[in-house]
Amino acid sequence: MSTNLSGQGQDRPELQKAIEELGESGFVGVQLRVKDEQGEWVGSAGVRELGQSAKPLANGHFRIGSSTKSFVATSVLLLVAEDRIGLDAPADDYLPEFGLDRRITVRMLLQHTSGIFNHTGELYEDGTIVLGVPWQGKEWVDNRFKTYLPEELVRLSLSKPTRFAPGTGWSYANTNYVLARLVVEKVTGRSFAEELQRLILGPLGMTGTVAPGASPEIPEPHNHGYYRYEDAGQERTVDVTRQNPSWVGAGGDMISTTKDLHTYFSALMGGRLLPAELLAEMRTPEATVGYGLGVFAQETEGGTVFHHNGATMGSAALMYSTPDGSKTLTAGLTWVDDADLSIAPAFQTAQQRFVDEVFCGKLG
Repeated sequence: MSTNLSGQGQDRPELQKAIEELGESGFVGVQLRVKDEQGEWVGSAGVRELGQSAKPLANGHFRIGSSTKSFVATSVLLLVAEDRIGLDAPADDYLPEFGLDRRITVRMLLQHTSGIFNHTGELYEDGTIVLGVPWQGKEWVDNRFKTYLPEELVRLSLSKPTRFAPGTGWSYANTNYVLARLVVEKVTGRSFAEELQRLILGPLGMTGTVAPGASPEIPEPHNHGYYRYEDAGQERTVDVTRQNPSWVGAGGDMISTTKDLHTYFSALMGGRLLPAELLAEMRTPEATVGYGLGVFAQETEGGTVFHHNGATMGSAALMYSTPDGSKTLTAGLTWVDDADLSIAPAFQTAQQRFVDEVFCGKLG
């Protein structure tokens, strides 16, 4: 099932075909928004709930996973602009209670170059896996409403060996962003949700975005995400639309809509949120995977594209833009997740398909 809500009456069959094929590749629901020189196109495919025929929402709420990190980084940089945080100051200056290595700067937290252990677990080059907080299988399902305090997540990380000396490598760690959000709260004396509202959501008129903390609720309306797991030899599938995201914390707990993600990312890339020099810092990629401060830089046949996608249990976000913010692609995906992350190949294919179509004009 699909719908095209394009106000301009545009016909973009190539986009509609792409999202319908996603529905067939294992996704339950897909909502896509593209804003470019042809105007705005909004479409959806699949279903809103498993076993139901209702079409998915085209601008429903969904959990955005690691796209959260971009909002955290922008919030930190806006406080740098207010002279309340030093980008190259030791994070320990703001959070002395943890006894962090004094060489770890705020910048290193945002760029994943701190070397700190990832509290959601680490996969080492030799194939060794060191577990962190549980986020797979029956154990996660049974504890999906449990609250983890950010301080707990940080202390878990600090109890493990570091990956490398600060500033000497790159390793993606959700804990970096748990710490970055704690810095925001420490210097402002306010919750991250309040600062997010003051710094970003309010000025941009964004009404569909939530930093939920430990709340399992998701605003209506929304599509549904699921998790499949084994329990005593039986395969079970459970609706995990409601879940407490505090296990990942500031690494990936936010909720948004395709419209709000477009509003945010086009404003950010178009220079309407950060001072030019801080936007330049944000977009300067490190050499390993091209990660700036809360954004990835990706070279495509159509030129540089900035993005920060994200995925969590049964739900994912895509968020892409050209450097000037004039062309954006935002999407919300829902599916039946499992411990084997079996949707991952289809998710990778979806990202490439959309980038090729919208930013490289390959499929049109």
